[in-house]
Amino acid sequence: MKLLIKILLLVYAMKFLFNINNILAVDTALSTTLSTIKFKNKKDQASYAIGVSLGRYVNNSLKEQEKLGIKLNKDQLISGIQDTCANKIKLSNQEIKIILQSFEARVKSAAQTKIEKEAKENAIKGDKYRADYSKEKGVKKTLNGILYKINKTGTGNMPTDSDTVVVNYKGTFVDETEFDNSYKRGEPLFIRLDSVIPGWTEGLKQIKKGGKIQLVIPPEQAYGKAGVPDAGIPANSTLVFDVELLDIRPIITEPENMNADK
Repeated sequence: MKLLIKILLLVYAMKFLFNINNILAVDTALSTTLSTIKFKNKKDQASYAIGVSLGRYVNNSLKEQEKLGIKLNKDQLISGIQDTCANKIKLSNQEIKIILQSFEARVKSAAQTKIEKEAKENAIKGDKYRADYSKEKGVKKTLNGILYKINKTGTGNMPTDSDTVVVNYKGTFVDETEFDNSYKRGEPLFIRLDSVIPGWTEGLKQIKKGGKIQLVIPPEQAYGKAGVPDAGIPANSTLVFDVELLDIRPIITEPENMNADK
C-alpha cells in the first residue's frame, strides 16, 4: 500500500524513474509517434520520455486505488508536482506527513475491506462448486476433502512424498478462469511432491506414471485464507487442476559403504 501513497511524492517518483529495471517499455504506437516528433535536442527528448514514464506510473497507481473505491483529483496531483518543481508548495512538510499518514490508513482499510469481501464470496462460490462437483459420476474424495476424478490411472508405482514428479497441468478457478498452464509455457514442471500444496501432494498419489487426474482442491489444502495475491490467486480460492503425471523420479541415495575404505 505504501507504493500507492508515495506516488504523491515527486522525489520518490523520480527515483523510480531512474531505476532502469522498472521503467515501462514504450509501446509500438507511441514509438511510432515519437519518431515523427522533432525535439530541439536530446535533453528535451529525454525530459519528455521521463514525463511519459512518470505519467504512466502515476496513472497505473491511481487505477489500482480506484479498485479500492478511492479516487484522487488528477488536476490537484499534477498541480502538486508543478508546484514542487517551481518551489511553490502550498503545504508544510509536517502537513504533508500528516495528510499522507491519514491517506495511507484509509487505503489500508479499504484494501482490507476488499480482501475480506472477496474472501467471503470465494468461500461461498467454492463450497457450492465442490458440492455440485462431488455429485458427478466417477468423483471420489480423500480424507482431507480433496475431490478428484481419474481420467487415466497410468502404470507402475504411485509417487511418494520424496519423489520428484514431472507433470503438465492446467489450473483454473471455479469460474473456469485460467491462472496457470504448463502446456502454454511449453515445458512440464519438475518438482518434489512434498514441496507443493497439500492438495497436490495427496491428490497425485491417486495415479501412476502416465496417469491423468482432475483435482478440485478446497482452500485449506491450497493457499488458504491468505491466497497468493502476487500470483493472482485470491483468498479462500477453490482451485481446479487437470494434471498429467509424465514421470516419477525417486530420490537416489548412495549405499552407506559405497565410499568406505577397504
